[in-house]
Order: sequence, then C-alpha cells, then structure tokens
Amino acid sequence: MLAKAATLPADEVVVDLEDGVGEADKEAARAQAAGAVRAGPGRTTALRVNGRGTPWWEDDLRAAAGARPDVVVLPKVESPDDVAAAAALLPEGTGLEAQIETARGLVEVERIAAAGHGLEALVFGPADLAASLGVPVLTIGAGASDYALARIAVAARANGLQALDGPHAVLEDEAGLRASARRALAHGYDGKWVIHPEQIAPVNEVFTPTDEELARAERILAAGDGALRHEGELVDLASRRLAEALLARGRAARR
Repeated sequence: MLAKAATLPADEVVVDLEDGVGEADKEAARAQAAGAVRAGPGRTTALRVNGRGTPWWEDDLRAAAGARPDVVVLPKVESPDDVAAAAALLPEGTGLEAQIETARGLVEVERIAAAGHGLEALVFGPADLAASLGVPVLTIGAGASDYALARIAVAARANGLQALDGPHAVLEDEAGLRASARRALAHGYDGKWVIHPEQIAPVNEVFTPTDEELARAERILAAGDGALRHEGELVDLASRRLAEALLARGRAARR
C-alpha cells in the first residue's frame, strides 16, 4: 500500500501513525516511516503523528524530524500550544497541518489558525468530532456538521491557510463521496482526504472547475467595470472577485 501510494494521482500522500495503526504496531510503524514518506516528485509527503499527551507523541515527532516529510499532520489539536510544542521538535521549515476534531479544538479554532509555526492547513476531522459531540453515528464522515465545516473554513481563510475536509469512509459509494466533496466545496474547502485509490478521481473532479466554469469566469472578467448586466445576471466588482477566485482554484488544480 505504501509503495502504491507513491504512484497515485493525489496531491498529498499521508503516512499514518495514528488511528490507522494499532497500539501494538506503533513502534514498528514508526520505524518504517522514514522510507514511507518518499512519495515522489510533484507530491506533498506528510506524516500523521499521534496526538499530544499520548505515549507516542514525542517519539513520533523525533521520527518525523529524521524522515523530513514536507508536512506533519497533528491530530486532535486543541490549542495554539499544541502547534508550538510540535514545531519545537521538528526541523525549521517543516509544514504543519492541524486536525480540528474535538469540541475543544473547534472552540479554539480561530486561535489555532493564528498559531503560526509553519501551520499551513486546517483539516476537519468528522469522526472524532462527532464522537466528541455525542452525535449518534457509527460511520466516519456521517453526521458532519455544517457549523463545524463553516467555522473551520472561516478560521483558515482569515489566517491564509488551506481548509481540507476529512474522509468519506463508505467504500464503493461514489454518489455519497461526491455529495460529501461538494458539501465541503460549497463551504470553500480546497480539497478532501481520501482513503482508497478509487476515491481520488471523483474528489479531484469535484474540486476542479470545469472548462465551462473557467470560460464563464474569463467572460465575467472581460465584461467591463462597474455594475452591469451580463448573460442575464447582475455582475459587479464582487462578481469579478468570484471569477478570480475560481480561476485561481483552476490553476491550482491543474498544476
């Protein structure tokens, strides 16, 4: 699976030491991490460590310091101090992504987003947040809160960070996967985690503007200044900002 991950058309490959690894296998997984994060050119390589306060946290971060991934994913972040403490154990220049997946983390998300220390993205963790809130679901991604999605996205954007959605755990459910991805996109998210190779193409498609959308954005920019009627709609400066944002998303998706 690790070897195959390096060949897949994902923007980021995340090697997991946290929930995807049983307690008895933590030491062995950490020992393999150095080689596992070599995902190949053109991809961001990431290592998700165990959370602060667990017995494996510091050893995971030391392993990450040796493996030198592009990004370290920090689970269950609940304060800016969690970000700072992790950064202190990592080489300068290591990017960080903070998973927001507890009630406390969501309450503190604005402060977390402003933490600095190489923080690049906020990642919505739907399963652990649902458990933290007492939402009566049993499937990862079910019961996702629009409030949480929106609050995380706003905190990310206000601090110049990316916003990433968590996974859709039901396999062979492309319709549900696409619906989940479209929901995140509607809140302004940049992308979504996937847990199976067959989920990559549908998610990439949802988050990539179509040629028709890009062409319309170009026409809006060419329509002229001020408020005017264009293709049956009012367009003004705000419309042009929307068009510029969509074109920027398109450029990023096609890199």
